[in-house]
This record gives sequence, structure tokens and C-alpha cells, in this order.
Amino acid sequence: MTIRNIAIIAHVDHGKTTLVDELLKQSGAFRENQRVAERVMDSNELEIERGITILAKATSVVWNDVRINIVDTPGHADFGGEVERILSMVDGAIVLVDAAEGPMPQTKFVVGKALKVGLKPIVAVNKIDRPDARAQEVVNEVFDLFAALDANDDQLDFPILYGSGRNGWMNYDPEGPSDTGLAPLFDLVLQHVPEPTVGEGPFRMIGTILEANPYLGRIITGRIESGVIKPNQPIKAIDRDGKLLEQGRVSKILAFRGIERQPIEEGRAGDIVAIAGLTKGTVADTFCAPEVTQALQAQPIDPPTVTMSFIVNDSPLAGTEGTKVTSRVIRERLMKEAEGNVALKIEEAADKDSFYVSGRGELQLAVLIETMRREGFELAVSRPRVVMKKGEDGSLLEPVEEVVIDVDEEHSGVVVQKMSGRKAEMVELRPSGGNRVRLVFHAPTRGLIGYQSELLTDTRGTAVMNRLFHGYQPYKGEIGGRVNGVLLSNEAGESVAYALFNLEDRGPMVIDAGEKVYAGMIIGIHTRDNDLEVNVLKGKKLTNMRASGKDEAVKLTPPIRMSLEQALSWIQDDELVEVTPKSIRLRKLYLDTHERKRFEKARTTAMAS
Repeated sequence: MTIRNIAIIAHVDHGKTTLVDELLKQSGAFRENQRVAERVMDSNELEIERGITILAKATSVVWNDVRINIVDTPGHADFGGEVERILSMVDGAIVLVDAAEGPMPQTKFVVGKALKVGLKPIVAVNKIDRPDARAQEVVNEVFDLFAALDANDDQLDFPILYGSGRNGWMNYDPEGPSDTGLAPLFDLVLQHVPEPTVGEGPFRMIGTILEANPYLGRIITGRIESGVIKPNQPIKAIDRDGKLLEQGRVSKILAFRGIERQPIEEGRAGDIVAIAGLTKGTVADTFCAPEVTQALQAQPIDPPTVTMSFIVNDSPLAGTEGTKVTSRVIRERLMKEAEGNVALKIEEAADKDSFYVSGRGELQLAVLIETMRREGFELAVSRPRVVMKKGEDGSLLEPVEEVVIDVDEEHSGVVVQKMSGRKAEMVELRPSGGNRVRLVFHAPTRGLIGYQSELLTDTRGTAVMNRLFHGYQPYKGEIGGRVNGVLLSNEAGESVAYALFNLEDRGPMVIDAGEKVYAGMIIGIHTRDNDLEVNVLKGKKLTNMRASGKDEAVKLTPPIRMSLEQALSWIQDDELVEVTPKSIRLRKLYLDTHERKRFEKARTTAMAS
């Protein structure tokens, strides 16, 4: 059976995973009566909740006796480490674009990588049934995007299909007919995407996706570049320099058949398979026959731009809600994550109780923290900091991102004002239809930390912001931080409604009555710019006088509940987020008031000098 390997590229929420559902249905991968979850490829719990693809996954369908391996790529640039490796496995790409929104920054990121490795794209304009669809303009925008990304003539001569992934049809004409199903797309893949090119010689494969299975152990997925692989065959793993990592035997070969992986007796060159049996080989290593000495060349990965400290939780409530709290288990978990995610970099601090974790963006690190929290881990994390570089002339360079904001015209002024305050430079302003404008900025990553929630407040929730790493540029100077101070608890115990009620004129609270607090924990946002220690345990003084009113039933304003991402971007450098399976608490780095004063004094002296 001949093979085609394709990737599906699209921006977040442009319908990529829904289209894969329909491809599986119409190719007969499901039985007629089989019950299948919606967006079957988003199997991870966080993917289902957030509606985004985080991990790249593969599936396969059979059409006219040709096996089509389909790889679903993440649409968010924070998970770009996945994308860069995945594209080395495929020979073609379907670029899925929303008929109203057009190509967005995340599309640009993945398409740029795909064109660079020489893939020939098929453009599918999705959601053609939207009332604000503008198919022809979107096709022109895609052409301009490809040209700007230095596509060659073959790549610019791309075929175009129009349709609706949700309704399960694609056609060469935007008007339909819609009763053709997805047959035109399948046929176009067979005509337009070349068969995989295979090398001569013994078995060689580059590791692309790593996962752990409780029964089979370590499973590595990749495309076989040359040769044949069978169960029980001796193989070895070598790193990029050809150095031997380990030798062993293949215990099982799994291939994607529909949404399930099935054991096969033989994997041939060009096919995408998963192998089990080795214990050390990881992503970007070469798995090969014992006689091979030369490693396959892996795609280079963009460097991490944001770093955070993961610290062993040392608060008075440590160990009361989580089961995994020691530095040893946190270290093991982070090292395991770094094995399968090449975009992450883990460094251990000198005190052995904290780790510097660097990644592509806040979202990637927040997803890692949320995953660990659900696994029972308890830890404290610092505010994200950007990774600076030294230029050739010794000057300081910082990461800059391309930011695209779609917003109603009436709110564009406040967006431009706030972005310029964050040292952003506007490079484009154009109408995007429906009384909305598209603003494009080049902004330092430092200035964007914490801006998402502020943007939604300023624009009454109507703005959509997308970010993409642009490059390193000279340091832009100081950027103003948070203007409010915080309200801190000065004692440990349980918060009292009466005390919270009397503190409400000092600022909004972030905790409710009856919650456990400790000295140095943040319980509210101060209306002024300084920090204030308050007593939240103070109850009403009892007397033997009968009160005429029913003043014991105080009505509290509901507290501000921050999500993990909001908390990470809101805190200052001298604050931490305490993350446990049950709670997200905000606290000062130094819980003792005297230590805090010493730290502040030392910092002021250092800045003055």
C-alpha cells in the first residue's frame, strides 16, 4: 500500500481538529454505530477544557487504497517545539484558514517553518458558511503571506479548496455543491502530495514524539527514513553527534490505524510508526540498525524566551493539600518533561530547592504547572522573566514579539496608548471589516507579560490578541509595572468575614471568609501603591449588650479569583504563586516582615549604585 504523510496547519480555533474528525468519519475509520467524542484528537484533559491543541498527534486513514498519515499540529506558537519536529515527518501540508479572519500570526509561524523545509501547501478556506466570510480576500492574503515568507514558485502555485469542516464538505467552488463531502480534499492530497522519499540502506528513524506507557515503557514515534523494522530486531540510539546512547531490541511496533494504534509485524521506510523497547533514546535522537554510524540531521529549535523559577513550597501550609512536595520528585518530573519537550530547558539552582524552567511563553509554562498540579504536585512559582542575550558588540538584547490585535474601532485608541507605554512600536493599522481594525505591533516580551487581562478590561472583552516571536532587538529600557500594592495577612489562621468586611475600603480581596491564611500571604489588592499588613482574623468584640440591628450577617463583595495565567502575570518580582492541587494562593517571597524590609533595602541600594 502506498503512503502519503501530511500535516494540518491552522491558527487556534480555525477548525483543524474538527476537520480531522470529519476526515476520519468519511474515510470509514469509525464504525457506523461507534460513539466517538467530539474533537477526538484533543484527548488531553487540558486540551478538551481550553479547546486548543497542545500536543502533536498522528492518525491515519485509507482512501482509494492509499494510506494517508495525518499529523495534527498545535496552533499556538508557545508549543512551537512540537511543530518544528513534526514537520520533518511529512511531505505536504493542508493550510486551513478561517474564511472571515484570514491567516493569523500562529498560522504564519507554522507555515513559515513548513515552507522552509520545502513542503508544498494545499490551502483550504474553512467556515465558508459564516455570514462575514470574505473568501477571495482571504486567498489573496494567504498568497501575500506565502510571498512574504519567501515561498518558491512551486509553493506559490497552491491549489485552493473552500468548504466547512464542521459540515463535512470541501469543493473547488465557494458556492458548493456541499454534497461532495471531503472527497475533493482526499483526491487533492493523493495528486498534490508526493510519496515519501526514502533513503538507501539499513533502518534509520529520527525520534519525534516521546511518551511513557505503563505496559510498554518508553514509546518513540517517528518516520522511518530507510530500511525495515521488525519486532525483536536489534537497534541502537545515537545522539546528534553519532555518540552511542544505548543498544537494545524492539519489543513492539505500533502503527496508527484510524484513532487507534495497532501492533504491526513490519514497518517500512516512509511510514510513521511508534517503537517500544529502549529506555534512554529521546526526541531528536536517531534510532537505527547496529551498523549505522551517521546520525540523521534534526531540525534546529528556536531558543526559549521566557524563564521562571519552580521552588519547593515552603509556606506554613506546605504539604497539607498535595502529595508530591519534595525537591527530588519535582526534579524528576521536570526532567521527564524536558525529555519529551525539546523547547523546554531545565536548570537546577545552587540551593537544590529551586529550578529555572525556560520555555517559549507564559502559556507553555502555565500548561506545565497546571498539569503538575493535577498530578498532585505542590510548588511555588515566580513571575515569568525574559531570557536576555548579549550582542556581538556587548550590548544587551531582549526578545521582541509580533503582536496582532483585532479590536472594535472605538477601543483602538486605548490599545495604542497602552502598547506604546509598554515600549511597543506600531507597524500596521488597517480595517478588518465589521467596524473592527487590525493593529500590528513589535513589542518586547517583557511588556506583554500580564497585558492580556488588561486588554480585555480596556476593550470590554472584544479584543483578540495573538503573539509570535519576532527576534532579538536592543534593550528598550524600563517598562512600568503594576501600580497597586497588596494587602498582606500579618497572622496565621482562618479569615473572618467581619475583618474582611471592614477592610473592603482598603481594596478588593482575593480570598473569601473561612480560608486558611498565613503571615506574608496576599489577601487583597491595595488601592494605593504601597503594601499594607492587615489582620484578617479579627472578630467582632462580644459584649453583654443586645444589639437592635441584625449586624452579624455581613455581606461581602465576592473576591477576585485569578486563574493561574492571570496570577503569574500579575505578581511582582518579590512575590510568588503557591500552586497546590486544590488552591492557587499569592504570597510574598519573604514571609517575615523584617526579611522583606532587608530585601527591599538591599534592592534599593543595588539600583542606586
